[in-house]
Amino acid sequence: MDRNRPLFQGARLRLARTFHGLTLAELGEQVSASRQYMQRLESEPEVAPSRDMLHAIAETLSVEPPFFFEPLAGEVREEECHFRKLHTTPLNMRIRALSNGTIFNLLVSYIEQELELPKINIPFIQVKNREDIEKAAEKCRQLWGLYIDAPIHNMTRTLERVGCVVTTFEGVSEEIDAFSYFRSRPIIVRNTAKNSTSKLRFDLAHECGHLVMHSNLEVGDSVLEEQANQFASAFLLPRIAFVKEFPKTNRFDWNKIFQLKKRWGVSIQAIVKRAYDLGLINAVQYRNAYVHISRKGWKRAEPPKTEPASEPIEIIPVAFDLLKQHRGLTITEIAHNLYLKCSILKRFGIFCKNSESITTAKKIIPVKEHPMKHIKININ
Repeated sequence: MDRNRPLFQGARLRLARTFHGLTLAELGEQVSASRQYMQRLESEPEVAPSRDMLHAIAETLSVEPPFFFEPLAGEVREEECHFRKLHTTPLNMRIRALSNGTIFNLLVSYIEQELELPKINIPFIQVKNREDIEKAAEKCRQLWGLYIDAPIHNMTRTLERVGCVVTTFEGVSEEIDAFSYFRSRPIIVRNTAKNSTSKLRFDLAHECGHLVMHSNLEVGDSVLEEQANQFASAFLLPRIAFVKEFPKTNRFDWNKIFQLKKRWGVSIQAIVKRAYDLGLINAVQYRNAYVHISRKGWKRAEPPKTEPASEPIEIIPVAFDLLKQHRGLTITEIAHNLYLKCSILKRFGIFCKNSESITTAKKIIPVKEHPMKHIKININ
């Protein structure tokens, strides 16, 4: 074996294969090879594909051949990911999500070499009980310059301003719901297939709770999931304001409940649960409210006209805009630099355009210098 020849990295083959949700047999069938041969390529360092096989595999997996000869570092592993519904998510879908996360990290690392993304400003707060969680949510609002008694108008932007990267994994996040993990910076993957922006905002706040309270704890614990739900409720519906505004009547005034939804940007289910948790309604009222919600079909979808406005992801689009403006790098060229095809980036909501010439610049560009002023506006 030629010692100067770069080694074929089987881990990279496994990464690209699982990114597409393919089994060994399915990949082998597409390139006219056996499952056993594919397994050997992934697991035996001394086995390398022929030139023709290499190009066939690369084309099938939407990468360029050099992709398979770079060492793979920093794989995202299940034990570090907070899945919103871990126990109901199929194993193959979780594996695919982890592969998406690993490739997305390659992209984020590339961007961070060129740009100064927002500084990470996420505290770690240990909690033991519900009161600790309430105080943790209040502390985050204070730390992030959010009023303690006012709605958060854009949850996505709130997280991006404190250093999170919010994204979506097309074809994966629709099945998984939201999940998060922390690498060089916190990554939150949201489910854009949801038809409820209020529930999407709650998912983001839930993942925020994990980042704040559980960054060094074992994932998958039902207690941690409930704590994250409590954090999301406290963060989006701060108790001081909520206690004042919740209607004090024996019977539910659903018009007023929907007014609260419009003001605070949360689902009516979240409002009812928050009222119960804070002792504003009793167990009978809580059950009757949920029966009413179920009969109206609001558990599946609340009236669309009552939903808050959608919240577009901003950091990644701004980063690509800056790289185009200051480096002359198009998305197509960035994909090429990572040995990826454009269809890979499309999975993250990034769409390639026609290539243009590359220019050079040595200075690292802070995102805050970007002319899109909305990145800097007050989010309250």
